[in-house]
Amino acid sequence: MTSPLLTAATFVIEDVLVGKAVPFTRAGSVSAIAKASVQGPQRVTTLGLASDEQGDLRVHGGPDKAIHHYPRDHYAPWREDVGLHPLLARAGAFGENISTTGMTEADVCLGDRFRLGSALVEVSQSRQPCWKLSDRFGIPDMARRVQDTGRTGWYYRVIEPGQVQQGDTIMLEARPYAAWPLSRFIDLLYQRAIDVGVLHDLLALPLVPSWRTLFERRLERGALENWQKRLTGIAP
Repeated sequence: MTSPLLTAATFVIEDVLVGKAVPFTRAGSVSAIAKASVQGPQRVTTLGLASDEQGDLRVHGGPDKAIHHYPRDHYAPWREDVGLHPLLARAGAFGENISTTGMTEADVCLGDRFRLGSALVEVSQSRQPCWKLSDRFGIPDMARRVQDTGRTGWYYRVIEPGQVQQGDTIMLEARPYAAWPLSRFIDLLYQRAIDVGVLHDLLALPLVPSWRTLFERRLERGALENWQKRLTGIAP
C-alpha cells in the first residue's frame, strides 16, 4: 500500500488559524481549541505558529505536535453525519492550524516533509481525538466518531522555521515511508486484532516516543489500549 499523492503536487493553504487558551467546559479545564482564521504572514517556530496557544501542554503542543492540519475535505461528510452544525460553516471546527482541500489521511504518509509557506515541516503523527471535541460540538460521542471514521487530521514537527499565510502553497518535498499513509497507520492504531509482524514493522519507523511506548506495550501485552479516559474525560 502506498499513498497516491504525487511529489510534484502542490496545494493551496485556504486558512491559517490560531487560538488563545481560555477556560473550557469542565471545571479546571483550559483549551485553545477555538481557532480563528488570521491574515498576513504568521511566524512558524519549532513549537508551531508563534501567535497560537495550547490549553494543556501535557497532551497538546510541543515539538512533535507543533502544527495541526485538518482537511477541509472532511467537512462535507461531517455535515452528512451530524447535520448543519454551525461549527462546520468555516474552518477551525476541529482546532486546526492549517486547512486545505485535496490532502487527506489517505494521501499523507508518516514522515512526509512539506514546504509549508517558507517553513519545512514533517508529518509526525495523526491526531488522537479527545473529549474536548465532544464538548466543543455538544455531541457526546464526537471524539469517538472522529477516531472511528479516521478523519483525525495530523500533526507536523517543524524542521526549518519560516512563515506561512493564507494563500501560500504546501508542497511535498520528501516521502521516506511511502508504504505508511496515515490512513493505514490509523487503522492499525485502532484495529481490534493484534498483528505481531505488522507491529514489528511499525516499530522500525521513527515514531514519536509516546507512540513507540504504546506499540511496545501492545506487543508485550497482546492487547489494545482502553481509550475511554481520552475520549470521555472519565477514567474507566
